Amino acid sequence: MPALIAGSAVRTCLGAGAETFAALLRGECGAGPLRHGDPARLNVFAGYHVGADDPNRPFRAGRLLAECVAEAARQAGLDTTRQRVAALVGTGLRELSAVEDWALTGSSFPPRRLHFGDVVREALPGVSEVITISNACSAGGHALALAQDLVELGEADAVVVGGADTMTQSMLAMIGRVAPGRTERVRPFDRDRDGVLLGEGAAALVVVAESWQGRALARLAGTGLSCDAHHQTAPDVAGICRSMRDAFHRTDRDPSAVDLVVAHGTGTELNDPVECEALREVVLGAGGAPLVTGVKGSVGHTSGGASLVNVDVALRCLAEGVVPPVAGQREALKEGDGLRFVVGAPVPLRPELIQVNAFGFGGVNAVTLLEAA
Repeated sequence: MPALIAGSAVRTCLGAGAETFAALLRGECGAGPLRHGDPARLNVFAGYHVGADDPNRPFRAGRLLAECVAEAARQAGLDTTRQRVAALVGTGLRELSAVEDWALTGSSFPPRRLHFGDVVREALPGVSEVITISNACSAGGHALALAQDLVELGEADAVVVGGADTMTQSMLAMIGRVAPGRTERVRPFDRDRDGVLLGEGAAALVVVAESWQGRALARLAGTGLSCDAHHQTAPDVAGICRSMRDAFHRTDRDPSAVDLVVAHGTGTELNDPVECEALREVVLGAGGAPLVTGVKGSVGHTSGGASLVNVDVALRCLAEGVVPPVAGQREALKEGDGLRFVVGAPVPLRPELIQVNAFGFGGVNAVTLLEAA
């Protein structure tokens, strides 16, 4: 049974939701010099940072998340005094940067702050429970699927779904070790892509049942999931195809009906070809010909928040009837033959069915389908 999305808020290097979408339409890139850790030691020299505050200040992920939770709850008109409201937060790294600071300096660290219960309860007093899901870069999509289950089963009147991550030295060091060269920006699906960069960010959505009496931004048809455990980091075409097919099976939609794909598109050597091959097999193979866009060239890889940032962009495509280009893409990779990438300028479109992709390390995949409400 479909659910509804009644509120949505994001924070990226380009600003809040409306600011981010406007910058995406202009094809802007939010990358700048790395402000976290020692670039030379990490072998990472750029990142997509949020705001001008100290990037080394601890617990930044929670502060960004709290802003989004409060904003999305206001949009939806949630009232925890008369509604049963739960919260699910997807993340890849939680507050790992604070743990790193504790390990390096010996400063005190309360373990409960690894999770986001305190900040969510401060932003939305009266929320019944807060659960943190650490599920790699598709964590927000998995939280979205669980939220839909909760409202469908009548376990909650509304569920706030959040996602948040900021820079950590351990993750920066990891991408610095595998980068083929010095990455200046993310170039999703580009023939000359040279690796991924981290983007700080947070997002929050409010999921409610179809009986909701208030304003709805979109219908959440459903989310397909897979966990193939193919490799610690390398994606698998078969596993990603399973998540796509699961989404269409669960929602009784046909892949040929997809008008727009908001892709995962990390700009890495392996992810982009694999995602293209999966789209060609499942969507194009069924007769579909959707437009394809992606946001990481503009906002970087926002890790656990990536899926929900993509959903917010999809919601704005529905509302405004326009699709932003893939920033950083100049010439599509050969595996993208036949895919209709939006490049160079926005394209007018009134989509009826949007596919949102999110794939994570270990083959943890989530594919969400959205429709106009």
